[in-house]
Amino acid sequence: MSDETAGPADQEHASPPPEPPAAVHDPAAPAPLGIERVPTGSPEVDENLARLGDADHLPADGHLDVYEDVHRGLRDALTALDVRPAPGQAAPRPGPSPSYDLRS
Repeated sequence: MSDETAGPADQEHASPPPEPPAAVHDPAAPAPLGIERVPTGSPEVDENLARLGDADHLPADGHLDVYEDVHRGLRDALTALDVRPAPGQAAPRPGPSPSYDLRS
């Protein structure tokens, strides 16, 4: 028998068309966190914080490398604050300090 002459009984036994595969949730797939990064005013710190956006495009198992890199950069920025200036360079002037003499 050909398909042209197939009757209703033959169509009942035909397999239904395949359904598209259902979307599988992969918890390790890249997913942006959507965290807003506010500029700090320190270019070095801001560069490191902007680097956190790289994790948005990586699977979860790639986040650790980004976080460690950012941590190292922020730690270096903090350490640089404690470095004494080289001879001949002026020491950075501290900002205004709060007054603790609030006696009446």
